[in-house]
Amino acid sequence: MEAKVTLEQWRALLAVIDAGGYAKAAESLGKSQSAVSYAIQQIEAALGVAVFELQGRRAVATPAGDLLYRRARHLLDEAERLELAASQLSARVEPLVRMAVDLLVPSDAILQCLGTFADTYPNTRIELYESVLSGTEEALVQRKVDLAIGSRVPPGFFGDFLMSVSMLGVTSPDHPLQRFERKVTYEDLRHYRQMVIRDSGTHRRHSEGWQEAEQRWTVSHAKTSLEAVRKGLGYAWLPEAYVIDDIRAGRLRLLPVEAGLERQAATYLTFTDRDIAGPATRYLAQLLKEQLPGLCSAHRERA
Repeated sequence: MEAKVTLEQWRALLAVIDAGGYAKAAESLGKSQSAVSYAIQQIEAALGVAVFELQGRRAVATPAGDLLYRRARHLLDEAERLELAASQLSARVEPLVRMAVDLLVPSDAILQCLGTFADTYPNTRIELYESVLSGTEEALVQRKVDLAIGSRVPPGFFGDFLMSVSMLGVTSPDHPLQRFERKVTYEDLRHYRQMVIRDSGTHRRHSEGWQEAEQRWTVSHAKTSLEAVRKGLGYAWLPEAYVIDDIRAGRLRLLPVEAGLERQAATYLTFTDRDIAGPATRYLAQLLKEQLPGLCSAHRERA
């Protein structure tokens, strides 16, 4: 009978290449080094190709090994999705829903939706990842979450438009930019400190909103940026929901810019895999579509 490569053997191949050697691969898999080595030998014997070659003490993938790695990664991803679908079908209601939400969306609005969700699915746990820019995309691509709300939909995914978020330029009332006797220009802004929120993605590909200010402070959360602006440490463009109460109370003032005071950021609701989403995940997605735009647009009247 013709030998076939098993999923466990493919996992061994991926582990050796990812770890850069047999010893670390064995540790990551919880197997002996000899078992991992035997799995690789079985692949080579079944396919009649050399998967690795030794370079000093390191096992380096051959061109054939690189090709098999890419195909095996896709195969194992599909197998994991199949196992997840089967487990959710057997459980009927998934015990956990994981969601990434860009900090564009205020947390109190998300929590209101989750409170309603808990009334219907009290036994389903929630894991909420607060992300920024490419961090939301990354959570989808790496399948760390079941749902995501962000300003981009990565290639290979389909997102539903959710709402537009207004971003307002603000400073403290006593900031120097408020003392100009004319409208503030782009060139003026470059000479003052800007607060920017860090892209939470691993590769940090985006920096939307930066005015190329000579002084830039980068923080990890919109609330930190807001507090810095309140203290007069810089200016920032922040979601309207974060700043509207401060503007009305006089703690913040709108930037007196000649153009671009208000910016619109579109947000999208995206399933990691709509086909295998369980009833709790689908219910939460529908709830967010129905309630979140209204919660975020409440009290939009300008100060």
